[in-house]
Amino acid sequence: MAMKFEKKGDGTYMLDVCGYVCPHPQIYCKKSLEKIGSGEVLEMIFDNPSSAETIVQMLDQAGHELMEKKHEGGKIIFKIQKA
Repeated sequence: MAMKFEKKGDGTYMLDVCGYVCPHPQIYCKKSLEKIGSGEVLEMIFDNPSSAETIVQMLDQAGHELMEKKHEGGKIIFKIQKA
């Protein structure tokens, strides 16, 4: 169970925080967004459903766009475009 942050392609990054519980997914999401440029996309993968609501609130407050939200086999995947 290690947090994984990596560049996937041009302007696309992946953050995997599966196995972490609140508040860690939100903290890692915020720190990852600080590392990438405006307009770039962060694909966040997590498996703690209670984190989803607080992450969405944080994104709204910061002006980032939640482009996509999907569930795949117990994992939640958010595609976030940085403001």
